[in-house]
Amino acid sequence: MTREEKVLNYLQKYDIPYVCYNHPEGKTIEEAKRWWRNDGSVHCKNIFLRNHKGNKHYLVSFNCDHNLDIHDLEQRLKAVLTGKGLPAPGKLSFASPERMLKYLDIEPGSVSPFGLINDTENHVHFFIDETLKDAATLSFHPNDCRGTVVISREDFLRYLDGVGNTYEFTKLY
Repeated sequence: MTREEKVLNYLQKYDIPYVCYNHPEGKTIEEAKRWWRNDGSVHCKNIFLRNHKGNKHYLVSFNCDHNLDIHDLEQRLKAVLTGKGLPAPGKLSFASPERMLKYLDIEPGSVSPFGLINDTENHVHFFIDETLKDAATLSFHPNDCRGTVVISREDFLRYLDGVGNTYEFTKLY
């Protein structure tokens, strides 16, 4: 079973509506923009990070039209986590391809919140930019950069509640 099939089967199994379309490979936002449909969804950029010790991992999603400064992101996530009595993430860096495979069963260029399906121990904490709360529909790779899944915000939240990973909306920029 392909990674995309696994995502689509999961969504179907839990009766979560979506639309999926395939296109040529788009490993970067610039490449993917050539293939995205004008479907009204907010296309999301997703990054997978680790802390300096390598024992904490974070998935971060935000509007693809924005950029994040990783040092600013460290400070924002530190404030969010310590404000909840949780340990600060410390210095963040991009997770290696090996960590992507281990925790989310994805490859570089295909990072997606749908990788949480594969995090059966719910190790990864998911941060979503608060501006995405206002989006009617969102779009992500189906764990393969040759496809796009469009899903309503409400159904995406149902998906997140089902996979069981911790997540939160927070101001990322």
